[in-house]
Amino acid sequence: LVQLRESGGGSVQSGGSLRLSCAASERPSKPYCMGWFRQAPGKEREGVAALDSGDSITITDSVKGRFTISEDTANNTLYLQMNNLKPEDTAMYYCAADSGRICHLVVLGRLADNALDAWGQGTMVTVSS
Repeated sequence: LVQLRESGGGSVQSGGSLRLSCAASERPSKPYCMGWFRQAPGKEREGVAALDSGDSITITDSVKGRFTISEDTANNTLYLQMNNLKPEDTAMYYCAADSGRICHLVVLGRLADNALDAWGQGTMVTVSS
């Protein structure tokens, strides 16, 4: 089972930017998907963005135009570029991976997140106003 490690979280002011990274212990076999999820204090975990080995991308509406998901397959790393951050983006951010393409369904809330194969331990993002 692939192991995932997030990094890049921190504290920024509203309007600032951060880039999160998720390093995978090995290159997943195709087909696969990877995604970013977040959990704000006192709230349920929600999907943010996902991509798959077929280059399909899903972005949740609340971050469209501000967040970009990408991957560096040579280094087995998933990224989340977050621009124009808002206080409501404050959350623990997790990356996840699966051997299929169900990440998109999980990001859209159509499938429970416990369906995904692997999760990282998270990196905290705090946005102050």
